[in-house]
Order: sequence, then structure tokens, then C-alpha cells
Amino acid sequence: MRQPNEIDFWRGFALVTIFVNHIPGIVFERFTFRNVAISDSAELFVFLAGWALRKLVDGPAKPLSARYLILRLEGRAFTVYLAQLVIAQLAIALLAGASLLLDAPFLLDWNNASAIFADPVRAHLGLVALTFQLGYFDILPLYVALMLVSPLIALSYRHARAALLPVSLAIWAFALAFGVNLPTWPVEGAWFFDPLAWQLIFVLGFLLAGEDGIGGLARRYRKPIGWIALPIVLLGVAAARTDFDPSPIALPEPKLFFVFDKTFLSPARLLSSLAIVAVFAGSFGAISRALPRLGAFLSLLGRNSLNVFCAGSLLSLAGQVFRFAYGGDVVSDAFIVMFGLVVMGAAAWASEWRERLRAKTSKEPVA
Repeated sequence: MRQPNEIDFWRGFALVTIFVNHIPGIVFERFTFRNVAISDSAELFVFLAGWALRKLVDGPAKPLSARYLILRLEGRAFTVYLAQLVIAQLAIALLAGASLLLDAPFLLDWNNASAIFADPVRAHLGLVALTFQLGYFDILPLYVALMLVSPLIALSYRHARAALLPVSLAIWAFALAFGVNLPTWPVEGAWFFDPLAWQLIFVLGFLLAGEDGIGGLARRYRKPIGWIALPIVLLGVAAARTDFDPSPIALPEPKLFFVFDKTFLSPARLLSSLAIVAVFAGSFGAISRALPRLGAFLSLLGRNSLNVFCAGSLLSLAGQVFRFAYGGDVVSDAFIVMFGLVVMGAAAWASEWRERLRAKTSKEPVA
């Protein structure tokens, strides 16, 4: 298994903060960085997914062939798709069981789940097609969409390098200018994370992970870029602490370029997330030396991000139900967070134990 490293560490950090943030009202939510920034861990998670894609595309020794690359990436998209189906069904079962156990039928309406019980035939078709998404279970559908087009991103970089970023920017600007998003069904609406907009931060993660191009440029001038980014981070802190959010009524068209919109990854959120990355890039070494166990634990989570994300999503929903049943205070919220971290750590450990067992078995001679 990989040694603790900066990418796994920050991916683990994102997974923990997403887990906490998906339990509305929990005391520890106020200590996550979305309370001191315009952006949150969703941007960091997608950015690092693009970064990981670049490392896979370049390969440890030599770049992967186009054929193998397509099969590998589409296989990963299918794995994430299956994970989304499993955790969505488990979440539905959790809500149904809680509603019976607590005699609280209104729990069936939580997190956009009401269509499942009111119109199960069409809603289950929507679940399979990813056009119906439960609240707080909408990041993996975005990840599936991004992984489906990831071979196009990777091959475009190889054969039309200069066009990749301009095309990505144009798609993002088009989505914001005209409010273009994928529709949901059977419930009317649109995806919470618009793939047409969020592909930009995925592509930026992909490009910045490289040793050449803008990635190489960012490395050469990392310190000056960090100092330039620092005021942007501080402005984000001020906006978050004062609950500043531009009023759409007072803004010119197209308004999505000026509001702090998460669905369409507005420029303010994008700039905030990139500034945070610029300021904290390279800090893993100091963190791991000062807090080695924390660095190792978060890296463990990050190495096994899909399994940990699935566990964290279900734990967040369980935490919501627990707070409803027993109330929310510092003690119960601390129990939820500690229990969640233990289970997420166990999920990561079990994932690596399975891989070690598989590797050991494959090396043993056949009798």
C-alpha cells in the first residue's frame, strides 16, 4: 500500500468534512472549513479526483495505452455507479426502517426520498438512470458522469493539449450563461451538481497534477502564487463569517457568474477553492511531522476513498436519524463523530486487508 502522502491526506480530510457537513445542525459542523470559506470539501474532492486521474493516465513508469486507459477508466465509472446504487438503496432502507421503529412516517420524506415511496416504479427507474438522487447522495452521480468522460479528457490532453483547458472553460461558461443542467426525473428539477460546470475543476485538478503546462508553472512559482492567493482566502473567510451572499436582484445578467452558487460552481466558489489549494499546498510535510497519527489516519481514508465515502454517506444519514431520535447536544454529537470516524477507519482498513489477502493468495502456489 502507498505510504501517507499529500493527495491521500487531503482526500481523507475532504471525506471526514463531507461526513460531518452532511449531518445538518451537528455541533462540529461549525468547525469545518466551509464556515470560513465560500467553497467546501465538495470542490476539494472533485479537484483531487482530477489530480488522481492524471497520475493514473501518466502511469508510474510509462503512459498507459489508449485502449487500456479507456477500459480502466470506464471500469472505474461502472464501479462508482454500482456503489451509488448500493448506498442509495441502503439509505432508502435506513429511512424506511427508522420510520417504522420511531413511528415517524414523515421520515419517508427526508432527503428527497418521498418519490421512492409514493411512486416507486418510476423513482427506481430514476435511481438506476441517476436522474433521481437522494439529498446528500448526489456527489457520486457527478463522479460517475466525470469518469464516463474522463477518457475523452485524457486523450484530448495527449492529442490536443492546447485545446483542453479552453474547451473546458467554454463548457463551464456556457452552463453558467444559460443555466444549462441535467434534468431530474421523475421529480422535476435538476442535478444538484451540474456536471457541465463541475467538469472544470476536475480538469484543473488533472492539469495541475502534471509536471508540465500549468502544473509545472504552478510548481515553479508556488510561493508567489500562495501569497497572491492568501488575500482571496481571507476574503472568503470574511464572506463566510458575515454570511455575505450577493443578492441576485441587484446583480447583472447572467447572474450565475456573480452569485455564490454551488450547483453551477460559480466563479467565486471556484476561485475560493483554488486559492485554498494554493495556500495549503505543500503543508502535508509539516502536518505529518507535527501530527503523524493524524497524517497516517487521513491518508488511510484517502487511499480507500470510494469505500470510505460510501460508509461516510450512510453514517451521515444514520447520524441525522440519531439526532432526531435522541436530540442533538455536544455529547451525542461527539459520539456520532467518533463512531463515524471509527467505522470509516475500519472500512479503510478492511479494504486494504482484503487487498493484502488477495495479493498473498495470488502468490501462493496452487496445490
